[in-house]
Amino acid sequence: MPIPSHIKDHLSIPVIGSPLFLVSGPELVIAQCKAGIIGSFPALNARPQHVLGEWISRIKTELAEYQEQNPDAKVAPFAVNQICHASNNRLMEDMATCVEHEVPIIITSLRPPAELVQAAHSYGGLVYHDVINVRHAKKAAEQGVDGLILVCAGAGGHAGALSPFALLREVKEWFDGTVILSGSIGDGYSVASALALGADFAYMGTRFIATQEANADQGYKQMLIESAADDIVLSSLFTGISGNYLKPSIVKEGMDADNLPEADKSSMNFGSGGNTDAKAWKDIWGSGQGIGGIKDDPSVADLVTRLKAEFIEAKNEFNQK
Repeated sequence: MPIPSHIKDHLSIPVIGSPLFLVSGPELVIAQCKAGIIGSFPALNARPQHVLGEWISRIKTELAEYQEQNPDAKVAPFAVNQICHASNNRLMEDMATCVEHEVPIIITSLRPPAELVQAAHSYGGLVYHDVINVRHAKKAAEQGVDGLILVCAGAGGHAGALSPFALLREVKEWFDGTVILSGSIGDGYSVASALALGADFAYMGTRFIATQEANADQGYKQMLIESAADDIVLSSLFTGISGNYLKPSIVKEGMDADNLPEADKSSMNFGSGGNTDAKAWKDIWGSGQGIGGIKDDPSVADLVTRLKAEFIEAKNEFNQK
């Protein structure tokens, strides 16, 4: 299934800004949606819980006002990410808030979210679920999700191990829903490549950390600007699930980034901050491998303008070959 028309008509480029733990807030999401890409944030970023409703109300109000003032602008919808894990004791309350405010898109992570799909569909919302392999993808499809986010090798945060050439093509053989591709997508050329491979959307996270609207430490942004793919470490130590992190952020916390112990996934707890004194995401900074092209921290509007130009250039080059 291609992108639904009620979403596609409001996009300037087929990109979803992925939810970034601690980093994505209303400012980043609003800027992304105004620029014509889907912005998203983890529900757990809104703390305490009642703040979630306030954030959603603000996002909806500011986007509606902007659309009214700019009737010809492509203003994209937004999404809220729900972590479907036993340690997330806010899950059902957060989802009830999303239903109350009729959040257009729910992004779900970890287990197949049958009850969340039913809740979102009750008001016409869509559910996109992230997966790292075909087995997880089929389980999610059985629950009626509208789209699958294929988290492939090189993605920031909790990354998969499969090449997009393997996972995407296998999923396309049997899945008719919306396919979103994640993994080292950092510019308009890689967005075009994702679509050429068969994806409907490109899922881009790390590149938006180094933007003016991102709620990230300036040191984090600068580290992204100064780093490249060789500076990424894959480790399960910090959360119990393998994730990609910036090696310099691990070193600055006094750890040997080349000799990190492994952790069992049963130790994952989204309320604890991780398995070390240095907390995942707060002290140990996540990053995808596609950071070699990050040379600055522009506004979201300027970055999306750049992405669109690269996207068009890439498509033109494809057509000439």
